Amino acid sequence: MTTRLADIAAHAGVSEATVSRVLNAKPGVSPATRQAVLSALDVLGYERPARLRQHHAGLIGLIVPELSNPIFPAFAEVIESSLTMHGYVTVLCTQIPGGMREDDYIELLMERDVSGIVFVSGLHADSTADRARYVRLIESRLPVVLVNGYRPDIEAPQISNDDVASMEMAVDHLIALGHRRIGLAVGQDRFVPSIRKTEGFRRRIARSLGIEVPNELVVNSLFTVEGGHAAAQVLLDNGCTAICCGSDVMAIGAIRATRQRGLRVPEDVSVVGFDDSPFTPYLDPALTTIRQPVREMSLAAVGMLLEEINGSKGPKAELLYRPELVVRSSTGPARVTLAVAGETSG
Repeated sequence: MTTRLADIAAHAGVSEATVSRVLNAKPGVSPATRQAVLSALDVLGYERPARLRQHHAGLIGLIVPELSNPIFPAFAEVIESSLTMHGYVTVLCTQIPGGMREDDYIELLMERDVSGIVFVSGLHADSTADRARYVRLIESRLPVVLVNGYRPDIEAPQISNDDVASMEMAVDHLIALGHRRIGLAVGQDRFVPSIRKTEGFRRRIARSLGIEVPNELVVNSLFTVEGGHAAAQVLLDNGCTAICCGSDVMAIGAIRATRQRGLRVPEDVSVVGFDDSPFTPYLDPALTTIRQPVREMSLAAVGMLLEEINGSKGPKAELLYRPELVVRSSTGPARVTLAVAGETSG
């Protein structure tokens, strides 16, 4: 069947020139107009050009650091489900020690002619990482969205949890319970989320207690159980009665370190996590944590990516999402003062 531009234009209520631009995948057509033309094609029984069929059921790359931390599968699940609803197939790329690097995945996805890429806590979150890889993608006009780890030198849509507010919430909660010697176990200090969490922690302590946080009460480690365990040992040695953690996984390590000293959570030491991972209500004790709005952030990331794909270039500023304090059983009133070097008095 020969495609008649006049018929399609009349049905869609646009000019023949606009129909031509859509059929040839040219820029400068709004998403609504483009959809109207495609709908007219379908209704009139015309077959979509191959390039449009490929775009309609295209591939989207999703790069996450790992799957062992439950927060990343949570992001992946919502993003993949939302993209499927819009007719896209998600190519999930996860990084493991000794495995493929982010740059390797980018190259692989480009070879697969993906329609866009979503980066969750990627190298963009490392303040020391070279931004050139993202600049190249942007210059090639490939739509990308960055989640958690804002970089003002990368002109792409970026979505983040408000990490500063997260630690302020955690500190406020612990101070309200009577804690004054509060420590922070957080990731390496080159990562943007760690930098922001530390800022929120220090700022709130200074404002609420009128003191500067001693350096020994902020311990940078790995975002792992082992990292939380090691950081908590240092903080307990320094007399902390409460520990804020940079992730729920780190909080598990902190609780383990506390119990290994014969101390109880929360009777002797309170612990606050971060993320509100699916397992946190089932820990013993159930973990008080800061919930980052994974679903809302994921849906926003998909929405921004689709707008970029459809030619609607939005602002490149960071979109910040407000977290929520979830109080459970791992925090309680300050009852015991811990002495330096891990000795207790009580």
